[in-house]
Amino acid sequence: MELKIVKIEKPDNINFILGQSHFIKTVEDLYEAIVTTQPHMKFGIAFCESSGPALVRWAGNDEAMIELAKKNALNLSAGHSFVIFMDNGYPINILNAIKMVPEVCRIFCATANPVEVIIAETEQGRGILGVIDGVKTKGIEGEEDIQKRKEFLRKIGYKF
Repeated sequence: MELKIVKIEKPDNINFILGQSHFIKTVEDLYEAIVTTQPHMKFGIAFCESSGPALVRWAGNDEAMIELAKKNALNLSAGHSFVIFMDNGYPINILNAIKMVPEVCRIFCATANPVEVIIAETEQGRGILGVIDGVKTKGIEGEEDIQKRKEFLRKIGYKF
């Protein structure tokens, strides 16, 4: 077995979800989950098929997000993994809908942070062991940090 690190390649402001599923219809079901939950979100989905022709299956409604998804899925090449890149929306807007898709097994991350994916590769194929999401924690928040967090959440409309 060989361990590899695959960096997710994306613009800094773009959010994505990385997960694992188990069936070829994942792409279509994820598409339906997103458009019924957030019809104005721009997105691209790519899914790494792990048997048969072993292709990157894809769908979406925005060419730039689709291209990001296809490129990163192929870089991962980890069986049954999927990526969803999004613009004009956030993972929090669709995450529960994605988790409710029957063939979704797990979510590794949902973020706009820089991400490194830890891959194990054997003679059979590749699998995701985990992710490095963002940077190492720098300390514990103080009263000023708490106030800034609360103000930020209210500014962007997530708390009132």
